[in-house]
Amino acid sequence: MICLKTPPLRHDILISDHVGWNSQAPKLTRILAFPTKKNQPLSLKIRGAAGKTGNLMEREKEMEVADRRALAIKRVKEEAAACEDCLRDFSLFTTNARGEATTLFVQSWTPVSVKVRGVVLLLHGLNEHSGRYSDFAKQLNANGFKVIGIDSIGHGGSDGLHAYVDSLDDAVLDVKLVMEKVLAENTGLPCFCFGHSMGAAVLLKAALDPVVETHIRGLVLTSPAIGIKPAHPIFPYQLSAANKKGVVSTRDPEALLAKYSDPLVYTGFVRIRTGYEILRITSYLQRNLRRLRVPFLVLHGSADAVTDPEGSRKLYKEASSTDKSIKLYPELLHDILFEPERKEVAEDIIEWLNKRMQG
Repeated sequence: MICLKTPPLRHDILISDHVGWNSQAPKLTRILAFPTKKNQPLSLKIRGAAGKTGNLMEREKEMEVADRRALAIKRVKEEAAACEDCLRDFSLFTTNARGEATTLFVQSWTPVSVKVRGVVLLLHGLNEHSGRYSDFAKQLNANGFKVIGIDSIGHGGSDGLHAYVDSLDDAVLDVKLVMEKVLAENTGLPCFCFGHSMGAAVLLKAALDPVVETHIRGLVLTSPAIGIKPAHPIFPYQLSAANKKGVVSTRDPEALLAKYSDPLVYTGFVRIRTGYEILRITSYLQRNLRRLRVPFLVLHGSADAVTDPEGSRKLYKEASSTDKSIKLYPELLHDILFEPERKEVAEDIIEWLNKRMQG
């Protein structure tokens, strides 16, 4: 058993347990939290799949990845057959940047009835996948934007244990590598990036790289993980709650049901290493927001109980970007593109993108 102190509102804590697949810990571990009295240490019990060898567990992980990827591909093909206004496609992007071959699932939405004017690189949030943004991507298509969605490592159709993130620095590198390929294949088209929550944090860190800065026209960030609220499931005292009943991330009951019944959305116990990585990147961003010079639009629901709207305010206040905009939506929760007001949010994003295309 290990003990972690209940974190304060600010997330300057360290979680040292490493949950994952390696020679030292060849078992898939599940974390169960047992709340104690207020301000007392949190007791966590770690349960594993005893009696299984690392090789067997690795094979099971590979099978799980194969199932997720097959479903992601099936959905793209089904949409491709039904969509008249866009071309749906996917690719498997393999990189050796981690020292071993890693395959990412990348999907695209390309307009066919209007001229392509620009490209939007899309990165989803924690536990979800790029396919959830298909409706939004089609709205972008209608305005002349080709959309490239990346499934982060451990998410959707990409390699890795579901929702396990060993390092978000790897995710930042993945974005840079895919972006390099996208730019090469779409020469002359302005490139924008869209990111939600964890994906927004990853894109922000990538945009601090001077090389990336020169290649993108702007960032659109929804509910960015710059500040994390205590209700976020990554915090230790939230780990006991599986997400099936879920963090209420939208006031639309149908959208909430669709999210948590989607097999490609992870609804198990939050993985400690993943939580640690999110805390680490938010801490890094808060110390480096002044370095951001890329034009950006940040949007946040004022009632978000997962990521803190104050983080978006801090970004807007401290970033060195001369072209920066912020919009806070009263009463909206975390998944603002799945709220009843999703049309208004999408229109605000498209209006911002269109203005930067004219500039």
